Amino acid sequence: MTETQDYIVFTLHNFDQIPQVNKYLNAEQYRAIEVVGTVLPFKVNNYVIDELINWDNVPNDPIFILTFPQKEMLKEEHYHLVDQALKNEIPQIELKKIVNSIRAELNPNPAGQQDHNVPILDGQRLHGVQHKYDQTLLFFPSHGQTCHAYCTFCFRWPQFIGDKNLKFAQNETSNVIEYLKRHPKITDVLFTGGDPMTMSASRLRAYLEPFLSPELDHVQTIRIGTKSISYWPYRYINDKDTEELLDLFRQITEAGKHLAFMAHINHPAELKTEAVVQAIKNIKAIGVEIRTQSPIMRHINDKACTWRDMWNIQVQLGLIPYYMFIARDTGAQHYFSVPLVKAWQIYKDAYRQVSGIARTVRGPSMSAHPGKIEIVGPATINGEEVLTLNFIQGRNSNWVKQPFFAEYDENATWLNDLKPAFGKKKFFFETELIDDVKLN
Repeated sequence: MTETQDYIVFTLHNFDQIPQVNKYLNAEQYRAIEVVGTVLPFKVNNYVIDELINWDNVPNDPIFILTFPQKEMLKEEHYHLVDQALKNEIPQIELKKIVNSIRAELNPNPAGQQDHNVPILDGQRLHGVQHKYDQTLLFFPSHGQTCHAYCTFCFRWPQFIGDKNLKFAQNETSNVIEYLKRHPKITDVLFTGGDPMTMSASRLRAYLEPFLSPELDHVQTIRIGTKSISYWPYRYINDKDTEELLDLFRQITEAGKHLAFMAHINHPAELKTEAVVQAIKNIKAIGVEIRTQSPIMRHINDKACTWRDMWNIQVQLGLIPYYMFIARDTGAQHYFSVPLVKAWQIYKDAYRQVSGIARTVRGPSMSAHPGKIEIVGPATINGEEVLTLNFIQGRNSNWVKQPFFAEYDENATWLNDLKPAFGKKKFFFETELIDDVKLN
């Protein structure tokens, strides 16, 4: 493990200072970072560059693809537009118009996030908060809406492009606390982003301590969605406020709250450094549970052996495999998406190769507008080949665990691509969902 942990961040403005970029990338790959990075956010740090990317395997290295923009992440016509605009050095205001028009076509806020998940308190919408499922509230603390490095697939890319109209953020913890007091059925609060673990310990304490109030005894679990374990593990080893941070976590667990990290781990390579192993030990030593999740993505982890190895390593390190997701219908989905049937086959093949202790993982799951929908798998019913689906979570909790069927389609990559089986015009939940959208 390196003794020095200088934290260096590279973005579109200084990536030419990365020695490996100049050594390993050709002119076309270099240009792709400039062009795609103008539309989709790009940020990477020295730990990812030096410890995680196998530069001898570039451009095929999965962590390189996970963090560095690739030409095909933009559709050909979009890439050409931006490339020509940059070559012609058009005024920034004109470039911004082109970029914003492209971003608008990338479905920046999927699954009703901006319009249908935002709760209301005393007639005011709580921007930066989402309450889609009965028991769980999502909180986007305004100081945690960045990351140590940006994943190229991230469905929350609009959080990082500087457009206030697309960004979720909430600075007033008091409003969230008041909403929770009035909704005692909520048992879980998920701090998300961005990455809340980019905040200083003192800033994070200001957000978290109010949730320890006796008036919020019904909030049993505090979750923190984070990529920091694999993108900056030194946060939990020897950062300037590591001890203060671990003390905060200890305070939460000793107060009787269940504190869980929802760790985004996309490839086994992220779990193999000495630093990440030590970080996990330090987090777990104070009673924090770590659950892992990732979408399945072409070019990165679309092989059963990758998932098998990842789950086995996670269990060995004391982590709990939690979710395999389908890449969401936003951003560069066309580049990353895996057909639902293929994703199910990969999940099945990986699942059968691990022991029961790793079979806590659920999926493949689409976090779609109506809820988290599991791909149960193909079946033949009365001679008709269908795809069986099931709600893990639902906008209406009565939908949960209610199976339904779509026509078999080996090319479908998202719920919107599927048609109801058996000649039905709608899936069972659609009428209620449409009425709910109208009300909002």
